[in-house]
Amino acid sequence: MKLSYRFIPILVLTIVLASCGYHNPNVYFGPAKSIYIAEWKNRTSELSLGSKIYRTLMRWYQKSSAISVVRQKDGADLILAGEIVSIDLPSLSYGIDNTATEVKARLRVRYILKEISTNTIILEVPDETWTEAYLIGASSTDAIDNEEEALNRIIENLSQKIYQTTVSGIPKL
Repeated sequence: MKLSYRFIPILVLTIVLASCGYHNPNVYFGPAKSIYIAEWKNRTSELSLGSKIYRTLMRWYQKSSAISVVRQKDGADLILAGEIVSIDLPSLSYGIDNTATEVKARLRVRYILKEISTNTIILEVPDETWTEAYLIGASSTDAIDNEEEALNRIIENLSQKIYQTTVSGIPKL
């Protein structure tokens, strides 16, 4: 008998969440849409940034079964295009021997999301800067790994924001 009483709080929580209209804001449940993600223009010397952003955006859009990413612009409902404007790695702090110990990666981007059929802009960001601090480390390999990790966090956060804005903006169309 004690076993059945354990599940009562879970049952009550489930009923409360279902009755209050809670839904996951990261999942789109509307009519099926297709999105074409254009290759981001890259004005930096970091050649892999554009493809990293593309892959991360793909992972985010795959969270919704109602949004499909297509490889051709023809037939797509939405188009997402962007540009990596610049990357900056200024030193933040210095150690005893005047060598940098911490750096802040700054990635400047711009992007636009449009509904193709009506030419309606869902999201337009003409200039946005993302920053992430990281430690230099003891060796040059550590510094490179830490820089890459910081840039990956920036790209993940950027992609998440774009996806969530898309999901919240589509039902308004």
